[in-house]
Amino acid sequence: MTIHSSSSHRQQCRCPKSRRGSATAMIAMLLPVLLGVAGIAIDMGNMYLAHTRLQAAVDAGALAGSLELPYDPDLSKGIVHQAVEDMVTLNMSEAKIQSVVAGTEIRSVEVTAIAEVNLLLMSILGIADQVVEAKAMAGFNKLEVVFVIDNSGSMKGTPITMVKQASIELTDLLIPDGATPDTKVGLVAFRGKVRVGDESGLAPGCYNADGSKNEGIHEDFMDDYWALSSYYRRYITLDTCSDLPEALPLSTDKDNVINSINTQTATGASSGTVIPEGIKWGRRILTPEAPYTQAGDKDDYRKIMIVLTDGDTEDGECGGSYRASYRPNNYWTNAYFGSGRDDAHCENGGVLNEDMLAEAQLAKDAGIEIFAIRFGVSDTVDINLMQQIASSKPGTDDHYFNAPSVYDIPDIFKQIGKQLGWRLL
Repeated sequence: MTIHSSSSHRQQCRCPKSRRGSATAMIAMLLPVLLGVAGIAIDMGNMYLAHTRLQAAVDAGALAGSLELPYDPDLSKGIVHQAVEDMVTLNMSEAKIQSVVAGTEIRSVEVTAIAEVNLLLMSILGIADQVVEAKAMAGFNKLEVVFVIDNSGSMKGTPITMVKQASIELTDLLIPDGATPDTKVGLVAFRGKVRVGDESGLAPGCYNADGSKNEGIHEDFMDDYWALSSYYRRYITLDTCSDLPEALPLSTDKDNVINSINTQTATGASSGTVIPEGIKWGRRILTPEAPYTQAGDKDDYRKIMIVLTDGDTEDGECGGSYRASYRPNNYWTNAYFGSGRDDAHCENGGVLNEDMLAEAQLAKDAGIEIFAIRFGVSDTVDINLMQQIASSKPGTDDHYFNAPSVYDIPDIFKQIGKQLGWRLL
């Protein structure tokens, strides 16, 4: 027993003291490395968070700057730069803007900014504070825009002139000279119907609400026409289509778009103001299915319809300044009477108001945003209808505009332009 115990004691004593000392020394040597690794993890995390904040601030700044492009398209007035600076500072006060320049995309602004990240533990290893950088670009691209413009007689003169001016200015923003943007623009000029050209894939001319070709007064009503005295018949123009500008399918050809816009005069024999037909053909132009096929997929393009009218949805049968006291009359050449219907008017707007809302919903279901502009003096019913067709965010009227004066129209188009620029590229 004594010998065994002594042997055990001798075995325990064989563990050299130098090993414990060596382990301690090794830990001492590794400690700076371990601290460095921990420092790298912490400081890299801080750098990642700082970059995330900076990128969000720069994104917001680019978007804010793009909203001002309608007022400062060449970035020469300082308006875009100020908007960028204000928004970046609001989101990250320590960020420093390096540049605000025209982007590589058409009508865009590119923002670059940096932020310094104070290192906590990596400085022990002699690593200086680091800088993170972020860049963003926003502006007008991948857009398909159709102007749906009331061309009835009440728009002639200054109103239609101001609308053409505003439409051309917005087109100039979307399709700058000397550029090939990924943006297309079209036009639908409407009265009581819409006139289409060869590009539609249909026979040129005006069309009725049921899709049939408009031939003036429907054959079912011609007996009533001939029953009128020659005195009244001389006030009826059976051809109310030829004076209406042709609808323009989506195009990237700026000159072609401007030429089409300038064909609008709001003169010639009228056939009422049938807004649902304008919206219907605007939707057809903005969707790739026949009869028009120039549009892209809704997942690739932001699709915009701008509807402007100064009148009720009406066909001249329900009173108002342009009511005809005899039947039939010019209004009987519109898209509803042209279908052989005489029940689409008067009480509660007939089916015209109902169809206006239905056509707007079909457009929205197809991924189209509707901006609605009500020009002139309007009653509560008409204002409410235009507000309903607009694609405003819940609780807002951000897609609805009221223009009491013709001189309000250009600025309203600029305000719409601001919303079209709200897109990161």
